[in-house]
Amino acid sequence: MQACYSQHLFNATSYDAIATAIITLQAFAGMWINAFIVSVLCIAWVKKKSFNSNEKILLFLGCVRFWYLCITGLYFVLSTFYARCFYVYPIPQIFVTIQSFLNSSNLWVSACLCVFYCIKIANFRHRFFIYLKVKIDRIVPRLLEGFVLLSLVFCIFVYDITAKAYNDNFNSTSLGNFWRQDIRIDKYFFPVFFLTGFVYAVAFTAVISSALLLLFSLWRHQRKMQTNSVKNLSTDAHIKAMKSILSFFLIYSINFTCLVLSLIYVLKQENPVMFFVSLFQYAFPAVHSLILIFSNPKLEKTLLRSLSRLKGKVCMR
Repeated sequence: MQACYSQHLFNATSYDAIATAIITLQAFAGMWINAFIVSVLCIAWVKKKSFNSNEKILLFLGCVRFWYLCITGLYFVLSTFYARCFYVYPIPQIFVTIQSFLNSSNLWVSACLCVFYCIKIANFRHRFFIYLKVKIDRIVPRLLEGFVLLSLVFCIFVYDITAKAYNDNFNSTSLGNFWRQDIRIDKYFFPVFFLTGFVYAVAFTAVISSALLLLFSLWRHQRKMQTNSVKNLSTDAHIKAMKSILSFFLIYSINFTCLVLSLIYVLKQENPVMFFVSLFQYAFPAVHSLILIFSNPKLEKTLLRSLSRLKGKVCMR
């Protein structure tokens, strides 16, 4: 959403350079983390020639986040040091379209992963919930395909609106009409902001509802184990799962707040609030992916093994 608004920034100030450096390094770290997830899953697939539903979601999510952070880092570098390129058609439209597609896919698949964990782990006796637990493995591929189609429709809509706003904004040659041009941008992008807010709200509702249901189920199971004076590996696993879900609940709530603030301040790129919003917003894919790594035994063991080997090679030198 931000690419189409940075075209009036020609001279990179020291503040812009520092902000760009921080967010670019943050994006690079997130790219490395998600590339690790994708590589581990692909190697596992080559060995066993199959994917379970959890691995399919993680693989798709890792790929989407890798390219989202890659485009984000590239956008910030270009908008800071080569801002004139955003006057060249159709560079602004291409950036905003790709970012919209990847961001929408990221939100939908993150929500899908949380719902999947809720259905798989939670223990409710409702018929519909039992039906979903049995059928979820068959539903996941269709859900991923549906999310891709929804994201494609969304980004095509965004591209169309962006192109119209761009043409209308740059048809005027009078520098004194910038205030009216901003009003036209607001008018054009109001449907985009409304639709984006709706997408954010639906994904956030799905995540929060699933997290609360799963936390309630795990808490009830934990209390039952304590009442029966039973403490085993299953209880420890449930406690670890509850901590992971609470962490995800917290960072997703922060991410949703940042997404809403980014819609509010999107036309005020020089506002200091936007820097902190962007900082938290682009940290979410990396932080959440780290939580996914440490909540997955296979990924966690592979990461710790890789770090220990790296540490050994460094010590040998």
